Amino acid sequence: MTNILIVEDSEDLAFGLRNNLEFEGYDVSVVHDGKTGLEMATSNPPDLMILDLTLPELDGLNVLERIRKTGSKLPILLLTARQEEVDKVRGLKLGADDYVTKPFGLMELLARVEALLRRSGGEPYPEVIKVGELEIDVAARIVLKGGERVDLAPRELDLLLALIEHKGRVVSRQHLLSEVWGHQGQVVTRTVDTHIAELRRKLEPDTRKPSYIQTARKAGYRFEAP
Repeated sequence: MTNILIVEDSEDLAFGLRNNLEFEGYDVSVVHDGKTGLEMATSNPPDLMILDLTLPELDGLNVLERIRKTGSKLPILLLTARQEEVDKVRGLKLGADDYVTKPFGLMELLARVEALLRRSGGEPYPEVIKVGELEIDVAARIVLKGGERVDLAPRELDLLLALIEHKGRVVSRQHLLSEVWGHQGQVVTRTVDTHIAELRRKLEPDTRKPSYIQTARKAGYRFEAP
């Protein structure tokens, strides 16, 4: 059974996360301070760690940094209530695999947990992805086009990475809604199309003839290397 370690000082939040993750079939352990979380993550590593940034004893960034210094590849999902982008970027640079900002939707968190576990079981993203004129620093979440930085919204970058992960294959809108937004079941929305249009505007040399993000009519989208 897949084991998840939650390190969260809010007992109510930790209780809710534990119940929902156990309902999904995971074996869940919970601790409420950074020092204990670090000890558990290094002495008996789980399959995935959900780590709050604001913790007593030892804050989340210190826990993350110390885990990565051991050489551990443990998938780590950060929880943060902070709005400062610098905390999120620093966490990703220290080796976090993903983050969600409180308050978050349960379906979004579950989808991100599933994506991280799926990715850790296969080939991880390289540190830097280069496709055509695009260069993506995954850890720092920085995208360059022809050497110039492109500002992508967090969801836009998540969507781009999801498409790249399935490069060469058609990905349905419903699958993207589940993987990137955490939606479950059939959802009628133009969210994916709107974000694709924005990605094309920012990344494609010619939006009328996309080089990277191809439309598969009535099926979804496909990422191609030009």
